[in-house]
Amino acid sequence: MLSQSGKIALGGMITALCLVLMFLTGIITIGTYALPAIAGALLIVMVVEMGARWAWAVYAAVAVLSLLFAPDKEAALLFVLFFGYYPIIKAVLERSFWKNKVLQIIVKLAVFNAAMVLSFVLAVWVLQMPQEAFTIFGLYLPWVLLLIGNVIFVIYDYGLTGVVSMYVYRVHPKIEKMWRK
Repeated sequence: MLSQSGKIALGGMITALCLVLMFLTGIITIGTYALPAIAGALLIVMVVEMGARWAWAVYAAVAVLSLLFAPDKEAALLFVLFFGYYPIIKAVLERSFWKNKVLQIIVKLAVFNAAMVLSFVLAVWVLQMPQEAFTIFGLYLPWVLLLIGNVIFVIYDYGLTGVVSMYVYRVHPKIEKMWRK
């Protein structure tokens, strides 16, 4: 088990890695969606190694610093409103009393859709993103994009499950051995 200073150090390292990914959104233009998702996936380490409480603290630090300093504010908004906390929520949902997989998927989809609608509203009204950005060949497509987003979310959730499994079964035992020494 990690000491208190070890926990703080691990939390600081994960926070720093997440922030590097969020800062890269200003350099890698197609990273607006991928980099916040990868940054959020790093919180799996916090959930597995130290629990949801520590993961929430790291999420809060990255969220605030991303909103203040990340060059791509849309990416920062996506991290804050979905990708940053979703791995924590996923862990809680899948460990909780909701063993019913159908209910889990319904709740996960509800969280995703609420976050994406809120992201859209904030992007248009707060960040002043032009609504023309959601228009292709004269067709206004937010609902189509949300539908496509739901399909991508299911794939993302499945992939995240694989990452969690790989971490828990391959990486975590090695880390535990290091900590026991």
